[in-house]
Amino acid sequence: MKSSGLLLAVWFSTVSLWAGVKVGAFAQEVRTNYGVAQGLPSDEVYSIAVTDGGEVYAGTREGLARFSGGRWTPVKAFSGAPVQAIAARNQELFVAFGGALWRWRQDGAARLCGLPPGTAVRHLTAGRTVLAATDQGLLELAADRLTPVEPLHRLMGGARQVRQTAEAADGRVAVAAEAGLYLRSVSGEWQALHPRQDGRSWAPFDVRGVAFDAEGRLWFASPQGAGCLEKGWTLYTGEEGLPYDDFTTTAAGERGVIWFGTRRGAIRYDGRNWEYRQGRRWLPDDEVRAIAVSPQGGAWFATPKGVGLINRRPITLAEKARLFEDEIDRRHRRTRFGYVDSVRLKRPGELSEWVQRDSDNDGLWTSMYGAGECFAYAATRDPAARKRARAAFEALRFLSLVTQGGRPPARPGFVARTVVPADGPNPNLVYTRERDEAMRATRDRLWKILHPRWPLSADGNWYWKADTSSDELDGHYFFYALYYDLVAETSEEKDEVRRVVTAITDHLLAHNFALVDWDGLPTRWAVFSPDKLNRDPHWWVERGLNSLSILSYLSVAEHVSGTGKYRQAAQQLISDHHYAQNLLVPKIQAGPGTGNQSDDEMALMSFYNLMRHEPDPALRAVYALALHNYCRLEAPELNPLFNFICAACLTGQSFQSAFARLELTPPSSWLEEAVDSLKRYPLDRVDWRLTNSHRKDVVRLTAALEESESRGRGRRRNGKVLPIDERFVEHWNHDPWRLDQGGEGLVLADGASFLLPYYMGLYHGFLAE
Repeated sequence: MKSSGLLLAVWFSTVSLWAGVKVGAFAQEVRTNYGVAQGLPSDEVYSIAVTDGGEVYAGTREGLARFSGGRWTPVKAFSGAPVQAIAARNQELFVAFGGALWRWRQDGAARLCGLPPGTAVRHLTAGRTVLAATDQGLLELAADRLTPVEPLHRLMGGARQVRQTAEAADGRVAVAAEAGLYLRSVSGEWQALHPRQDGRSWAPFDVRGVAFDAEGRLWFASPQGAGCLEKGWTLYTGEEGLPYDDFTTTAAGERGVIWFGTRRGAIRYDGRNWEYRQGRRWLPDDEVRAIAVSPQGGAWFATPKGVGLINRRPITLAEKARLFEDEIDRRHRRTRFGYVDSVRLKRPGELSEWVQRDSDNDGLWTSMYGAGECFAYAATRDPAARKRARAAFEALRFLSLVTQGGRPPARPGFVARTVVPADGPNPNLVYTRERDEAMRATRDRLWKILHPRWPLSADGNWYWKADTSSDELDGHYFFYALYYDLVAETSEEKDEVRRVVTAITDHLLAHNFALVDWDGLPTRWAVFSPDKLNRDPHWWVERGLNSLSILSYLSVAEHVSGTGKYRQAAQQLISDHHYAQNLLVPKIQAGPGTGNQSDDEMALMSFYNLMRHEPDPALRAVYALALHNYCRLEAPELNPLFNFICAACLTGQSFQSAFARLELTPPSSWLEEAVDSLKRYPLDRVDWRLTNSHRKDVVRLTAALEESESRGRGRRRNGKVLPIDERFVEHWNHDPWRLDQGGEGLVLADGASFLLPYYMGLYHGFLAE
């Protein structure tokens, strides 16, 4: 056992070559939606404005409303009729209402002038002057009346629709119009703008938005793309990262940030990152009619289904972790053992009522949650983390105990997928033999027909689910090794781990490297024998991954027992059945984004244990080479868990080929990308639908092997998947290449997929708080 501890110490010292990055506080985007229930006169909102003092006003179908104290209050002077356009100047508001232009202050409303009959005001700008963008052209307030701006109209010709106007601090005026993009200089001359950059020259038509940002740069938005004028033009299309181009409006944000509204969401650009905010995770409705940004950077949106607000609140990764841990403790612990998984909501997005449910992979998800708490305890010595890790151990151990005895009994060492209380509905009424037969006939020729699929425990208190898979075992072994090393402190605690790990492993050895169910036959997926993996063509896809898994299991069993028995079994598989060669190709794939995405999570967990506990330097070099190739495949997925595992296992590693020594340390980008994903990881864990297949900045993946084009999968033009805040990630087995994800807002996921990589990064010194 001393040599095992020395191996871990040496292994950890190589990992610590990386200096931890101090993240500190960062801006976390948080969405709040407002509708009639929060005081708006109508959910149909046309316009939005923020005064210099931070007061927010919304123009709706039923009048004007003011936001104060967390609620909206109707402004009585403008009620009962639509308010199509509003604009703020200092502490006053200009309102197009009832066929007239009004000025609103706290002391009341004043009618400034009438609007030309039949004129629809689309946008108001209030700067040194007041401009009204209408369907009949541009009107300017002068001498108590709105007058047409004829010099502009002459440039525009017959197409008179004006969509938006903007005024710069120096007095320049920009106009987005059906006819094009126009600018009035400080001295009053009008000109049509024709943006040009390098070999591209645009003559914009149907321009939808204009704005001057905080640095005085002019931005415009049109179906051709977006552009920015500073000293010269910079043009943006999907090639440059612009997500979408069916624009509706433009608004300046804080410190040079620019927002674009579209008919399918909102876009934020800070000069470096494009961020696409679509779906109910971010907005009440995808059609963004107007945007106003507060001095603090809060972005307000007018939509057909209410007002949306995206605030940027300071938070640390540690605070984020505590929020998710509290949420898990409140909603996501099922049964007295506390199995952790998503819950079902009774109404979309409403968190007041939820229903817990079992899943096929309760053991896996609880293992990964518990692993995170093991790292948490090791990194912080927080007693609450130790308590949570202990609870996870008890829950997982029970999945081994509950199968013994009962009707029908399982063989010693068999692990259940999950359990449900026997005083509830009998799951065997749903999981019938007929269901299994249909599954085998239509989807999987090797599907296991097993009835009862849910045997009853010996004490009659639990139904436990059989046909346990290899991914469950991957999770169990991943957790048990960490709990043994990082949390179990007494000899009694370590012996508890030893007994459960050796019982499972002895079962595998006794049954020709397979998990054998109560019916005496292997489960569908937990098959690791040479006869199947090396000689049965039905198992060629699983050959590499299952070879990796069983070697990892045996390494954990040897680590906690020290008997030599499991090391000998591993050597047999390596020497006689070339399992070390098998795992050089742990996944059948045709490049990034291909193959079974669920395999990645399983493989990386197994590699982590195998690399930690393999004492033979030659074998460890082979395993490192296999992991290195796998990590290159996973790098575009921006997965913080995978990045940290790759860095923890490969830092300082090398492989001597026939031609050269290959350095396997990951490239430095892994840390920045992992931290960025942790920062972006949304606080909103509801499975809102996120649609990205229409975007201009994505490239579709071609079909590979058995995959079909209809799956709708793609990447950004930089070769990487979409950022995590533009996808729905429940667990790390998800497919990050799928462009359209999520559901109807009826599932609330837990935050364990944040906690595990965060605490792993903290433990290994990659993160510093």
